[in-house]
Amino acid sequence: MTPSSPPRWQMLLYASGSLAVALSYQAFATYIQFLYIDVFGLRAAWVGFAWSLYGLWNAVNDPLAGYLSDRTHTRWGRRIPWIAGALVPLALTFYLLWVPPAGIVAENGRSLLLYFLIIILLFDLCWTVVVMNWTALFPEMIPDEKDRATVSAWRQVFSLIGVMVGVALPPVLVGEDWSGRGQMALLLTGVTAVFFGLSLLGSRERPEFRHDEPLSLRQSLRVTLTNRDFLHFLGANLMIQYIIVALTATVPFYTKYVLKIQGNTRLMGLTLDPGTQNALFLGIAFITALPAMPVWTWAVRRWGAWQTMRANVLITAVILLGFFLPNQFSTGLLITATFGFTLAGILMLPDLLIADIIDADELTTQVRREGLYFGMNGLIIRLAFTAQGAIAGVILTLTGYLPPVGDELYPVQPTSAVFGIRFMAGGIPALAMLLASWLLNGYSLRGSRLDTIRAHVTALHNNKRARLTHNN
Repeated sequence: MTPSSPPRWQMLLYASGSLAVALSYQAFATYIQFLYIDVFGLRAAWVGFAWSLYGLWNAVNDPLAGYLSDRTHTRWGRRIPWIAGALVPLALTFYLLWVPPAGIVAENGRSLLLYFLIIILLFDLCWTVVVMNWTALFPEMIPDEKDRATVSAWRQVFSLIGVMVGVALPPVLVGEDWSGRGQMALLLTGVTAVFFGLSLLGSRERPEFRHDEPLSLRQSLRVTLTNRDFLHFLGANLMIQYIIVALTATVPFYTKYVLKIQGNTRLMGLTLDPGTQNALFLGIAFITALPAMPVWTWAVRRWGAWQTMRANVLITAVILLGFFLPNQFSTGLLITATFGFTLAGILMLPDLLIADIIDADELTTQVRREGLYFGMNGLIIRLAFTAQGAIAGVILTLTGYLPPVGDELYPVQPTSAVFGIRFMAGGIPALAMLLASWLLNGYSLRGSRLDTIRAHVTALHNNKRARLTHNN
């Protein structure tokens, strides 16, 4: 007998945390490089160096946080105490990202670089602890396959709302010179904290898994890193997460220097200022993703998550090449809106695959190890962020990108820099999607094999509950 899922209201509260996850991460991924490079004037190469250290930091804190969570035993559970303890520090560091002291900004040298590095490392540590533990609750809290699909859809709806707020709202709030970033930071931080708090109220842990005998760190890493399905998933997910990060981080450069959004424009009879144009350009993909979500949900039910994801990444590769074409706002908006159709699938499908990987792993180890699996997956997501930052720093430097100097907000970029920005938006992400499709060929949890695994997992969970009842 498959254990029942929590009440609908509780699952909905849990899913609402996806808004906070998406808002905080996408605002960070989209604007933090642009803020420190183009607004504060920090050298692109220095930011690339900081991103490299950030990547090394992630190589340690994501898997370690997951491993420690798996081994935690308290009367409140394994995951929930970590979320509650890191929530306030997360909100504080997120706010400080956007408002470095004025003196450090004015000095615009190594002090700003050091501040930037320290704050992104602290923010990432707190974000990792909260988000990894929140995500790890998903397979445990929602055991039923149909409920998983439902909650996954809810999570992606909240995620899309969070992305739209985190990506589209800042240009409207900060102004062209980013003088309103303090108010923006306060608003985004408040929304992030509220929705993480709501998700905590809806979180629940199953007591039968608290008594699993944890593996040692060496054993846990060995089993995880020799899981071929997980390794193929990680590789594909790295490519998928890279394109999301690459597009959102490149868009401010793309709209400013490729589409030349440097003043008001007319669209469908409306006059749009630069902030509104940027907000619309960034938000249109997530707006069009919302009605596309049922399409990809139907595809999963018809062909399964693996087959649907392979089709999704190939379609995405073709669409991404469109970013080489536009020279004006209206055509750029059309390409971005088209990308929104496949974005819906990119957001919802990975969670379904990794949940099956965790279920299959329990048959081998007899232990629920969501923490380390989601920790390793979190590492991959942040590696995508690190790779994008390093690639952007290299391409902008090699192609001769010219940052604003003094009162000159819109320097004329050389043709090489404009092409480099197009390549960051369309070329490299398209290649990443082709590689993701190839990697997914090695993922075996599909078809009749997956059905058999699910039946065995249900029997194992019934045995664990019976032992818990007997011991009590």
